[in-house]
Amino acid sequence: MSHRQARRWLILLLMVAAFAWLISNMWVWETALGYLFSQEAQVIHPRASLLVLVLEHLRLVAISSAMTVFIGVSLGVWATRPGGREFLPIITDITSFGQTFPPVAILALAVPMLGFGLLPTVAALFLYGLLPIVRNTIAGLDAVSGDLVGVAYGMGMSRTQTLFRVEVPLAASVIIAGLRISIVINIGTAMIGAVIGAGGLGSPIIAGLVQDNLAYIIEGALPAAMLAVLADQLLTGIEDSLKTGGD
Repeated sequence: MSHRQARRWLILLLMVAAFAWLISNMWVWETALGYLFSQEAQVIHPRASLLVLVLEHLRLVAISSAMTVFIGVSLGVWATRPGGREFLPIITDITSFGQTFPPVAILALAVPMLGFGLLPTVAALFLYGLLPIVRNTIAGLDAVSGDLVGVAYGMGMSRTQTLFRVEVPLAASVIIAGLRISIVINIGTAMIGAVIGAGGLGSPIIAGLVQDNLAYIIEGALPAAMLAVLADQLLTGIEDSLKTGGD
């Protein structure tokens, strides 16, 4: 690890620690928001503490992102294999449709089947975050030199061994870039889960819009923005490390 990378990881660690401290101390938010919005009778959303809301938000993002990574990478790998190459246009069209179809509409369709709360929100986030991972997986694997694959076969590796020992490691940085985009999208989109009782940082935002309370909105929006920045920086650091390792 280079000196620049070590410094970057140290800064990121300090940022994570500062974020954890900030969401664990509600008096900071109450003091700041009370000063900025002294006309409001209440500046802290009463449903739950900020720490609980962040953990609920992370649960939504973690479950949906895990599903998206597993299905998205699997589809991308299959679409680059000889048996799945002919299905590439169909896979691209389906994942593109999931990105363009509004998450609120997916919720409206999913609630009658899955009920309120976690499940329909995860379904909406899963479909919405699928496209970047599928496309980056396909792009990364297609960019691997055919000569390197041929050398791997010449050394006696099977198709599976070549995939996991040669192709995936070389395409890893591109795949991680797709994962980064998908997770950042999901952190913002997960706000809609509050509409159907899934909780998370969307709860104070929805309450703030309904009650015309800007303090509530900031209480939900600012931590979500911080969370998105931290996730983006974490995955960018991993992506850069993979590129450096590959070089």
